[in-house]
Amino acid sequence: MEAREIYRTVEVEDRHWWYRERRAILARELRRLGMPGRALDVGAAGGGNTRVLVRHGWDALIADYSETAVGLARERGLSAIHADACDLPLPDESFDLVLAFDVLEHIEDDGTAARELTRVLKPGGTALITVPCDMALWSAHDVASGHVRRYSRESLCALLTEQDLALDRVWSWNVLLRPVVARRRKHTSGSDVMEMPFLVNLGLTAVIVAERYMPVKSLPGVSLIARAHRPRR
Repeated sequence: MEAREIYRTVEVEDRHWWYRERRAILARELRRLGMPGRALDVGAAGGGNTRVLVRHGWDALIADYSETAVGLARERGLSAIHADACDLPLPDESFDLVLAFDVLEHIEDDGTAARELTRVLKPGGTALITVPCDMALWSAHDVASGHVRRYSRESLCALLTEQDLALDRVWSWNVLLRPVVARRRKHTSGSDVMEMPFLVNLGLTAVIVAERYMPVKSLPGVSLIARAHRPRR
C-alpha cells in the first residue's frame, strides 16, 4: 500500500462505516477467543485494528512492509517493526494470534506469506484473515489500492489449507451492499477510501450492522473472512 493510501486510511478509519464494522467483527472474534496472549498484526497500516487488540488485553506487535505505516503506528503508541510478510524476522511458534486483514491480496507470492503466518503461529493458535473477494468486482479501486488479485472462497481456502492451517470458519462480509459497491466501482477511477458525508456514512453503517443479524454469510459479498488455527501436534 502506498504512503498516501496509508495516510488516507488513518485519517478516516475512526469514522468510516467500513473500518468501524470490521473492527467490531474483530472485537467479537477476540471475545470468542477468551484469554488474551501475544498477537501479530501483519500489514496493519496505522494500527487501527491493533488498537482493538490492545484494548482487549493482547500484547500486540505490528509487522508492516511500509516505513510510513510503522512510523504512524509508533506515533500512536503501538509496537511496530518493519518487515516483509514473506520473510518475518520473528521466531517460530511465537504468537497465539496472527491477523492479516486485507494483506494477502497485495502480495504476489501469497503462498509464502501464508506459510510465514503459519510458521510464527503457536500450535493451537488462531489466524484471522480478510481478503477482497471475486474478480468480477475488480476495478480501479483494486489498482489504486495495490491489489494483485481478489479471492474466491475456494482459492482462499486452498491457500490456507496448503499451509496446514485448519479452517474453523470462512464467511462472506459486506453482502447486502455488494450491488451498491459493484455499481459504484464501475464508475470510479481510484480508491474508495475517502471521507464520507455524515448521512451517507450513517446509512451505510445501518446496513452493515443489520447484516450481523441476517443469514447471508454464505452468499457472495465484497470480502471474505477466514478463521483458522494451527493444529496441535
